[in-house]
Amino acid sequence: MSEQTHLLVLDDEKNYLLVLEALLTDAGYKVTALSDPETGLAFLEESEVDVVVTDMKMPKLTGADVLAHVKKNYPQTPVLIMTAFGSIESAVEVMRTGAFDYITKPFANDELLLAVQNAAELSRAHRKYRLLAENLEERYGLKQIIGRSRAIKDTLAMVDRAAPSKSTVLITGESGTGKELVARAIHFSSPRKDGPFISVNCMALNPGVLESELFGHEKGSFTGAVALKRGRFELAHGGTLFLDEIGELSHDMQVKLLRVLQERKIERVGSGQEIDIDIRIVTATNKDLQEEVQKGTFREDLYYRLNVVHIELAPLRERREDIPLLASHFAEKVAREQGVQRRAFSTEAMDYLTGYEWPGNIRQLENVVERCLVLASHDMIVVEDLPQEIRDEETQLKSAVDLLPAKLDLGDTLEKIEAALIRRALVRTDFVQVKAAEMLNISKSLLQYKLKKYQITGH
Repeated sequence: MSEQTHLLVLDDEKNYLLVLEALLTDAGYKVTALSDPETGLAFLEESEVDVVVTDMKMPKLTGADVLAHVKKNYPQTPVLIMTAFGSIESAVEVMRTGAFDYITKPFANDELLLAVQNAAELSRAHRKYRLLAENLEERYGLKQIIGRSRAIKDTLAMVDRAAPSKSTVLITGESGTGKELVARAIHFSSPRKDGPFISVNCMALNPGVLESELFGHEKGSFTGAVALKRGRFELAHGGTLFLDEIGELSHDMQVKLLRVLQERKIERVGSGQEIDIDIRIVTATNKDLQEEVQKGTFREDLYYRLNVVHIELAPLRERREDIPLLASHFAEKVAREQGVQRRAFSTEAMDYLTGYEWPGNIRQLENVVERCLVLASHDMIVVEDLPQEIRDEETQLKSAVDLLPAKLDLGDTLEKIEAALIRRALVRTDFVQVKAAEMLNISKSLLQYKLKKYQITGH
């Protein structure tokens, strides 16, 4: 038996207590044996106990009282009840109220050890599940949304407010901004965190396959349907269904999704039987759904059903102060997962990272950091280790210009570029205005005028 399995044994009969302590200790358990049940309950508050073994009839508190306390305060801890022969009715009653098992006195040693072993295995399973859940929450929770910018703080605040509700959430933003990460953070910060998180990319599957993936199908419902298949709606029951690239849904699938949102029921393909589902739907898109509604390619009623809570993710170029934090995070992640040396970026190399436009956003930054760590030949990542498109300022400028529409308002566009350059200079100089003005080759007074003009905060 694992020495880590800790048993709390409660029995007011000292002889039984001594026998139990000796028997269970010899079997390899860590045993705390107490004759006073009130002391036992106080001990539970201070110690990590895996299984409680308690007598039924004791002064002050009965075994049923102990069971009720444990189920209320430590619901994952199994409780074994010992009861005198002839008190089977009370034993059945405590089983109904949540006891793991009961043992009649006088007991056979093998019978007791088997019951304790089964309870200990259940306790270990609960512990493993709890550690797994904590690991998932740590991996996908709010802590994984990294940054100090106002944009990311606003996103975190929205996630924090939206998570406890049952409302549908629409996450929008350019490709690579971390929409699925935010969807996972919503799930793992919600009351549904112990339920499944199921993700579907609506663009990756053609409409026929997507319908079967979402709704499931009955055996024989179409050629190739050789067995019953439960769809993602069913698999997400009790949890969250994340529909990425929701703007790519066909008109027919939009109608079917709207019905699910309205009725909370589905039908598998080839079945006329309705199935109730309890899911929260979170969707994401890099499209402007309002524009798609106006064009007639996306249903207006579905848009309003999905857009109950709207979270807009800023592109990386609008949260440049987060780039050093993200780069450091990805460097640690790559070093840990690939077993390569952990390297920091030189000040000049980081300047280039913060100055780049990042058309691929966070996903592109992660790829660049991984490449630098794998290929760098020095203890520190320097400018020469960066990809050509990042260290070539002319290439950066051309890349930025190519992203602009062919038809634009030149004056308005130049003002936006000027404001972006000012923000970049502030980030690079850690918001020291004198240094930012020097970098831009303008006076501090002119910089302050432009900060007011463009409503840029200086910190």
